[in-house]
Amino acid sequence: MAEKTSPATSDSNGAKTPAPQLKRTKSDDTDLDDYFVGPRDLDHHSKWPIFLRLHGSITPEMILPLLFVGGWATAITCISKFVHNLGINQLLLTVLGFVVGLALSFRSSTAYERYNEGRKYWAQLTLASQNLARLIWIHADERHTDPEVGKKDLLSKISCLNLIVAFSLALKHKLRFEPYTHYDDIVHMVGHLSTYAKVADKPDESKKPNIFKTAGQFLGLPMAASNPRKLIKRAKVPLGNLPLEILNHLSSYMKMVYDNGTLKVSIYQTQSLNALTTMNDVLTGTDRILNTPLPIAYSIAIGQITWVYILLLPFQLFKSLGWVTIPASVFAAYIILGIALIGREIENPFGDDVNDLPLDAFCDQIRKDIDIIMSRPAPATDEFVLSDENELLYPLSHLGSKSWADKSVEEIREALGQKPKIHYPRTESEEVRKVKETTAEAAV
Repeated sequence: MAEKTSPATSDSNGAKTPAPQLKRTKSDDTDLDDYFVGPRDLDHHSKWPIFLRLHGSITPEMILPLLFVGGWATAITCISKFVHNLGINQLLLTVLGFVVGLALSFRSSTAYERYNEGRKYWAQLTLASQNLARLIWIHADERHTDPEVGKKDLLSKISCLNLIVAFSLALKHKLRFEPYTHYDDIVHMVGHLSTYAKVADKPDESKKPNIFKTAGQFLGLPMAASNPRKLIKRAKVPLGNLPLEILNHLSSYMKMVYDNGTLKVSIYQTQSLNALTTMNDVLTGTDRILNTPLPIAYSIAIGQITWVYILLLPFQLFKSLGWVTIPASVFAAYIILGIALIGREIENPFGDDVNDLPLDAFCDQIRKDIDIIMSRPAPATDEFVLSDENELLYPLSHLGSKSWADKSVEEIREALGQKPKIHYPRTESEEVRKVKETTAEAAV
């Protein structure tokens, strides 16, 4: 599908500005391979009942385990039916079931705790980005008494706000073990910075993945999973820490505005440094989540306990269920393995699984918010306070600011004193009715 372009627009000087290009996104694709690729798009809406949805489920990863459990249960049932009864007492089912439930509960709670903590860090990053961007855009002065200096101040502010967006993008790539700067969403924002990642050679991405390896990853085979840190391990030169280096550039800008007096109020300086500290805290906190998984001993033990329980199920169910042992074992395995696989999927909330945190959407929202902040110059107070469309005493009065400006202070305060009474319409006083009639006549 070709990219769609719109005609170029012209500015006041007649120079043509290229219109933004509408590129094809993943949501436009209809390939089945993309259906289970994540993270899930928050804008996606499905009308299917929740229990019938596949997008976001762990069904593909359960195909092979369930086939194995079905074959195992069939073999045990057939041997017990035609050769020798292998059924055992169901007391073991009760005892092991309690242990498996405890293990899965621990796995699920720890995995969701990491998922929720990761989301909180990205909420902190959004807050810090908005605060720092607004602080710089509104409170950092532009010295337009000298046109060249004023223009430089404006361009510096724009560059700084772009670096705030670049920090979130760099953090996303770092958490996904993508340490370079050549990615489409960030190269135009950090390509001008002197960083280790820029100096390093780009990785060779020309090699296409093997179809069998792709299918194995789709089905959740551990042997097909590649090492997520392979780009870092194969690097021949230092790759640095791109988010941290961006923070260095942001700190350098803040020092400049402190020194030249364009951000002279001390509380603004403190707040800007606090925002940078919060961004650094998010960097270290998300790195802690990423590099501190559940201890491998726990993971191995939980996996072994789970599979021992599933493999013993046909022996314990045959005496009571007979041939129904086969579907019963498969259904039980679906429940147990499903909970275990969900815990494994969200244990690292920053990856590319369907149920991972939608970091692309978070970064895009930060970019949109900062674009809104710098889309207009800092609003002048008189423009919105003294606007005649500013109905100051609504719903008591529909008069605008200019009309109230013609009245005395005593009249304004008297109207303010009547305003609380309008919240009790059944006991509306004569004074309130009089104010409403007066303001209505004045409006006419």
